[in-house]
Amino acid sequence: MDIYKYEKLRNVAVLGHGGCGKTTLVEACAFVTGVTTRQGVTDAGNTISDFDKVEIKHGFSVQTSVVPIIWEDTKINFLDTPGYFDFIGEAEEALSAADAAVIVISGKKGVEVGTRKAWDYCEKHNIPRMFFVTDMDDDDASFRGVIERLTELYGNKIAPFHAPIRENGKFVGFVNVVKNAGRRFNGSDYVDGDIPEYAKEYAEKYRGQLMEAVAETSEELMEKFFEGEEFTPVEVSNALSASVSDGSLVPVLMGSGLSAQGARMLLMAITKYFPSPNKKVITGVNKNSSEMFHADYDANKPFTAKVFKTIVDPFIGRFSLIKVCSGVLKNDATIYNVNSESEEKLSRLYVLRGKEQIEVSELYAGDIGAIGKLSDTKTFDTLATKDNPIIYNKPELTKPYEFKAYKAKVKADDDKVMNAISRLMEEDLTIRTENDKDNHQMLIYGIGDQHISIFAEKCLERYKVDIDIYKPKFSYRETVRRKATSEYKFKKQSGGHGQYGHVIIDFEPSGDTSVPYVFAESVFGGAVPKNYFPAVEKGIAESVLAGPLAGYPVVGLKATLTGGSYHEVDSSENSFKTATKMCFKEGVIKAGDIILEPIAELKVIAPERFTGDVMGDLNKKRGRVMGMNMLHNKQQEIIAEVPLSELYGYSTALRSLTVGIGTYSYKLIRFDPAPSDVQERVIEESKAEAES
Repeated sequence: MDIYKYEKLRNVAVLGHGGCGKTTLVEACAFVTGVTTRQGVTDAGNTISDFDKVEIKHGFSVQTSVVPIIWEDTKINFLDTPGYFDFIGEAEEALSAADAAVIVISGKKGVEVGTRKAWDYCEKHNIPRMFFVTDMDDDDASFRGVIERLTELYGNKIAPFHAPIRENGKFVGFVNVVKNAGRRFNGSDYVDGDIPEYAKEYAEKYRGQLMEAVAETSEELMEKFFEGEEFTPVEVSNALSASVSDGSLVPVLMGSGLSAQGARMLLMAITKYFPSPNKKVITGVNKNSSEMFHADYDANKPFTAKVFKTIVDPFIGRFSLIKVCSGVLKNDATIYNVNSESEEKLSRLYVLRGKEQIEVSELYAGDIGAIGKLSDTKTFDTLATKDNPIIYNKPELTKPYEFKAYKAKVKADDDKVMNAISRLMEEDLTIRTENDKDNHQMLIYGIGDQHISIFAEKCLERYKVDIDIYKPKFSYRETVRRKATSEYKFKKQSGGHGQYGHVIIDFEPSGDTSVPYVFAESVFGGAVPKNYFPAVEKGIAESVLAGPLAGYPVVGLKATLTGGSYHEVDSSENSFKTATKMCFKEGVIKAGDIILEPIAELKVIAPERFTGDVMGDLNKKRGRVMGMNMLHNKQQEIIAEVPLSELYGYSTALRSLTVGIGTYSYKLIRFDPAPSDVQERVIEESKAEAES
């Protein structure tokens, strides 16, 4: 592959709702440019983007793929992202490397939740965008309906560059609104044609909107517009380029991904209207001097790059996907990882196209490539030179809150499972695991149920280890409600020295459930010698690890040693520790042992119209709404306290309530007494588990 400098580079994220046709559109672009001789289809599992076995099996993308395509003299790095919400981390990684975005909309499905989320991603990252309405060859497709909905949502920013031409119910061409000319499809290409009378009404309406947008770009053009003068083609082109590039205007194009109709227009629009990397600003900080470094994708400055994604695949290998932020990276360079402070010499430099590895001699600032087998490099690390250790900020990814327990199906595979999960977590930063020592289980956190199940499938497909995913035990606690005194005498004779320990202990609430126990003593007259006090406390410390009611840790307990007795020969530290443990079991029950359940502070963000449904559902989950805050764009933040056990599966529930728009986060804040029915259930489950 030839080397491209920043003026001839475009880095474009392809976004949209799951199943809207993103991968099909990228495949169409690859086909019309000769990258492939036969257009792949997602259902057939032969597209460039979806090369992972799990993607092929399910028929949708689960990870971002880079597909570089050459259009005339420009290299367009398409970043084909998953549309399903569970894989949002992949889209966020892609957006950290993209300079613009194409948001794909199915003409028959219209503007969906994923469309609006894609817009919000672009707003957050402040990148220009355009819409591409696909499936226009479908009888149920409505370009007009899409335009009306987009205009309703985003106002005068929406600029239709096309209007459809249909004959006998078939999509045969389009009106180029910018040039006010008709186009007829000829296979995947098109030829000039007239604008039919029936298409003129909306073509003229769209052109009027477009000319108003052009007029608003300068006072000179505004004056010309009011005087009724026509803009020259150069004036229109320059005004549109500036407006699209700064995000004040969002073009809407159309076509059919499956028929590769409109792919050429999209490629032309990307090269004409989207900015090259050198039009963007990027700054880092010198780790040694703390001085600001203005990289700005300038090839004349020292080399720096950021790793925006990691691929760890047993078949294609381990690759760090990078975007060069300044300078030129050569395939024999020595690079310095500023985060890990390690240096490595490259032997090869690649451009990835799906799973295809294309060797290149160098990459210029603004370009996207891949480095294989970097042993000490993670996603979002900065690569530079040791003399110029620049570091870039790491973007924040969506945090995972959905959780399940997991274990190896075959006990002997425990180590293999840990290795597989560790490798996959290098790829996917929105998966995390946790060792729940309280319940002797491993937890896995993801964005949603589908995310976690796909992760488990990858373990099996890539690393041949099978894991069970199931509902976890929750971390309940036990505590006491009142004061009670318990006494236990441990006495055992077995030849030679016997064992003797006798304790009297008061058990009562300490008032602080954040601490397992408080130990005190008020022994008079030397009934228990001081040298046995540590053994008594050790007995308490070991006992609170598993309460007598359901085996959960005991918290908020005060234990006061008030008396007892000892034997000069048979007493020992072990005897007093054993006596304390037996005393604990009886005393805690007498003191009114109860179950405490974990309470989380939940924050839900959803459009105002869903507030009632969300609050009603929280009431069913024993939640208490503590407050509400109005956010921008008529979004409402609901703050509530909810038992953690009720948040199991909440990602699915919230999506159902808010048609996929709502988001949530939570944190554990305390433990509260559980209702009697919950206590009974927890105790029964504990007994059943002990018996099994």
